[in-house]
Amino acid sequence: MSPEQTDLANLAGRSALVTGAGDVGSALALALAQHGAGLVAIVDLDEARVTDLARQIEAAGASALPLVADLTDAAAVAQLPVAVSEAGASIDILVNNAGMPPGYFSKGRGLSPFVDSDPGDWAALLDLNLDAVLRVTHGFLRPMIESGWGRVITIVSDSARVGDRNMAVYAAAKGGSSAFMRSLASEVGPSGITANCVSLGTIWRSSEPPDERAMKAAKRFYPLRRYGTVEDVASMVTFLASDAANWITGQVYGVNGGYSYGL
Repeated sequence: MSPEQTDLANLAGRSALVTGAGDVGSALALALAQHGAGLVAIVDLDEARVTDLARQIEAAGASALPLVADLTDAAAVAQLPVAVSEAGASIDILVNNAGMPPGYFSKGRGLSPFVDSDPGDWAALLDLNLDAVLRVTHGFLRPMIESGWGRVITIVSDSARVGDRNMAVYAAAKGGSSAFMRSLASEVGPSGITANCVSLGTIWRSSEPPDERAMKAAKRFYPLRRYGTVEDVASMVTFLASDAANWITGQVYGVNGGYSYGL
């Protein structure tokens, strides 16, 4: 690279916030730190998980701002920009990643036909996957507009693009977030802000090697014959957060091993 060229993936001088500190969220936060983000704020319900991730972010060379909050609580979400401001920061890169209510599948609600679902369970998915995305984005958008630069990246799901069975409410919430991001892209583009989605297929937990049954399913549904990794997701998010993606907005990128094409 010549001295005149710029490392487009360098996020130096940028501050980021990632919601959700699970497997995917942790990988996203660390990738942003490793690519030069000066500060990475992380939001999760689990204080121990946020604290541990903050240590990893600092070890990667960035400042960390751990925030414990319930994203389905409007009052708690309203305090997030306040906490960031009190830390002397302003968010340039927002990653809406949190998406699965804690223990949702373990409580027996899991995957089921829509006709068999309990309407009382719908709010848990809609509140976190749509309403929280709206509220968090609303809270951090104006400073981006005022600065003339920003990135809003929302993690969605191929269940919404394909129409997977037994996931109708989850798909509805993710589809709503995708539509929101497209409209947002049209509104804030003139202010130098991009808004994009990353749509995921199955991302396998790094701590749980796929068993034989899972491997057969992966080979059946995924042309690349494997499930995704958190690193696969982090690469795309880092790209969209960088100057390399300056002319990309309003898009939904499938990081899905070929589970769906161009939907």
